[in-house]
Amino acid sequence: MPAHETAELYYDPYDFAIDDDPYPVWRRMREEAPLYYNDKYRFYALSRYDDVVKALPDWETYRSGKGTTADILFNGIDVPPGILLFEDPPLHDLHRRLLSRVFTPRRMLAVEDLVRGFCSRALDPLRDSDGWDFVADLGAIMPMRTIGYLLGIPEEGQEQIRRRTDQNISVGDEVGDVSATVFAESLALFAEYIEWRAGHPSDDLMTELLNAEIEEPDGTRRQLDRTEVLAYTAMIAGAGGETTARLIGFMGELLANHPDQRRELVADPTLIPLAVEETLRFEPPSPVQARYVARDVELYGQTVAEGSFMLLLNGSANRDDTHYPDPDRYNIHRTGGHLSFGQGIHFCLGSALARLEARVAFEEVLKRWSDWEVDYDNARRARTSSVRGWARMPVRTR
Repeated sequence: MPAHETAELYYDPYDFAIDDDPYPVWRRMREEAPLYYNDKYRFYALSRYDDVVKALPDWETYRSGKGTTADILFNGIDVPPGILLFEDPPLHDLHRRLLSRVFTPRRMLAVEDLVRGFCSRALDPLRDSDGWDFVADLGAIMPMRTIGYLLGIPEEGQEQIRRRTDQNISVGDEVGDVSATVFAESLALFAEYIEWRAGHPSDDLMTELLNAEIEEPDGTRRQLDRTEVLAYTAMIAGAGGETTARLIGFMGELLANHPDQRRELVADPTLIPLAVEETLRFEPPSPVQARYVARDVELYGQTVAEGSFMLLLNGSANRDDTHYPDPDRYNIHRTGGHLSFGQGIHFCLGSALARLEARVAFEEVLKRWSDWEVDYDNARRARTSSVRGWARMPVRTR
């Protein structure tokens, strides 16, 4: 019997060995400790599909306002207003209505051709090479170009923003530690662009935010202040780029390791959206959602007290065999959905954009290559407490 099945059950979101392949540990949690408690970091965790799918939309019990990533929540970092991911109603609802303007059908229609152009410019120079990197050459570039276009950030500033985002969410030698100034440092990156855009309006989100008004609960209206505009901008730039980069890396890996299914996609590209959904289920880029418990709740005969920390393991729920047949098998023909974009009021606002980017990316990849294999000797994982995936995913094409 494998060691991980005989050792004492232990789950730690900062443990690199677990992060490499968390699924055996999560399976044991579902079977042995569906309400798990970690003494070291003093958090609870729910891992079964039925529990996670109920908890994710229950914002009155499981709050986001103190942080939705373990590092922010566990360290008590103050979150500025405007970071939608870290808000609860009524403020969340006001801000979500405003940000929903970004992802309108009109904007998505305009973005598709842009994404395809970004992909073509990234991939065409690589056609005669012996290999390339799904993350470094595509996943880390195309999403930031797209978000930069939506926001109105010039290309020369986008790489700096991506590097800062990587740095801010990475787990270093002191695992579980995070700078108290992480938000201030992120917001400072965008201050210059926003001030410049205020004097040079354009058809982009940053201009919309500078001119936007929100209605307060008492019915009064006001414009966003600069801190709110900065927070909105930083959140969209950071969240959209990182998760989509990891999704593209995972999908490149999975299609390399499932050649029969890859060949199906080459023969019939209309199956690519199904492959995107199965990749999101099988290897979700954001598999752990942290919450603050706002009121006592009874679970599995125990009282989880108000003030506790709770991790909702949507990545585990996606592999629950009580909900998915043969859940540890990658199957592009699978139906039944997943929890990778969340549920309820915090359902990912950028889900349509992420799906579009991944679909177009693999339409363009599969036009150029029908075969590749992963160069694991040179692959490297990204180490964060929130986004899981590859920092490098090199493949050989010859």
